[in-house]
Amino acid sequence: MIKKIHYTSSFLKSVKKLSFKDKKIIKKREQIFRKNPFDAKLKTHKLKGKLKGLYSFSITYSQRILFEFIKKNEVVFYEVGGHDIY
Repeated sequence: MIKKIHYTSSFLKSVKKLSFKDKKIIKKREQIFRKNPFDAKLKTHKLKGKLKGLYSFSITYSQRILFEFIKKNEVVFYEVGGHDIY
C-alpha cells in the first residue's frame, strides 16, 4: 500500500496536456496503484539500462507512468507519456 506520492513538475505539466478522458483514467489507475503498486492491471515493471532503479506502469495501451520507490510506501511520479519517456 502506497501512503505518499510525490509529483515532479515535469509529471504535472505532462498530465495537464492530456485529454479529460486520459486524466480520468490516470485517477482510476492511481487508486489501484495506491492499494497495490504491482496489481496485474497496471503491468508494473522494473526498467533497465539508463533508467535502472526506476519502474513503469501502464495507464492505457500507449500511456505509462515512470516512477521510483523512495521508501517502502512512498514513491515519486516522474513522467507520464508514451514510450518516448524512456
